[in-house]
Amino acid sequence: MIRIITIMLIVILTGQAQAMRFKIATLSPEGSVWMQKMREGAQELARKTDNRVTIKYYPGGVMGDDKAVLRKIRIGQLHGGAVVGGSLSRFYPDDQIYSLPLQFRSFEEVDYIRKHLDPRIAQGLEKGGFVTFGIAEGGFAYVMSTVPIRTVKEMRRQRVWIPDNDPMILEAVKAFDITPFPLSIADVRAGLQTGLINTVTTPPIGAVALQWHTQINYLMYEPFLYIYGVLAVDHKAFAKISTHDQGIFREIMGRIFRELDRLNREDNVNALEVLRKQGIEFIKPSGEALKKWYHDARAVPKRLVNAGKLSQGMVNTLETLLKDYRLKQPDTHE
Repeated sequence: MIRIITIMLIVILTGQAQAMRFKIATLSPEGSVWMQKMREGAQELARKTDNRVTIKYYPGGVMGDDKAVLRKIRIGQLHGGAVVGGSLSRFYPDDQIYSLPLQFRSFEEVDYIRKHLDPRIAQGLEKGGFVTFGIAEGGFAYVMSTVPIRTVKEMRRQRVWIPDNDPMILEAVKAFDITPFPLSIADVRAGLQTGLINTVTTPPIGAVALQWHTQINYLMYEPFLYIYGVLAVDHKAFAKISTHDQGIFREIMGRIFRELDRLNREDNVNALEVLRKQGIEFIKPSGEALKKWYHDARAVPKRLVNAGKLSQGMVNTLETLLKDYRLKQPDTHE
């Protein structure tokens, strides 16, 4: 009898110690695929842990942009956020390796690189203090604007937006001799409406979801950046739940993010069609113009390494992987 009571007490006390409600914020609007899938994951997590682990989401930017969310995680007001990968660069700078401009020529290249580098990024972020559950593709970001842009020279004359919490992008645009306008993502639409900015670089699904597409007229049809998102949970908060429940959390959200990764690629194709139907003109730069774009982009990795924004080792790894892949493929850019 004493043994049974002791076991019961251990179970009760352990259950109390493990109970955790994670508060997670995101810019993704309610009703978006991201929110639908993450809510599915939260429901399954609660069910499989007998409500020991639950999630309360704050969607639609009610907790602010990624910068504000990370600040609130630091002070304990939030436990995590579904954020753009580049927002976590101060915790692991090399997580921005995919965002080097004009590095990838196709989704096949992206898939090949990600097979090798996704695990390394996850490990780096975990050492930096965040548990992640896989990468969900944001997709190729395109230059979108109110005026036609074909050349680097034309881009330099525009009021170009960059995220205000992304030091790597700030450093990268210097290679193109562009003077940017840093703004939070929440302020971009108003910036386009007022003319404060007239050029953004974003994936099609982002432009549609955030309604930026209603303010633009042209899209430069050349993949410029590759964007991804993660669900990042503070490691200290995650450690408060049992090892068993951590495993359930990782399994469920890992599967959810693999689904999002696949769905987002499909949604980007559909979003491009939405932009066409909206009347946005797709502009393909000439071969000569593209040479200049790619020439300037080649200077970006060295600038970032010198500025301490990326490690030389990660840059070398990316370049080696791309070289290995392209040796087996027809080259499309000289």
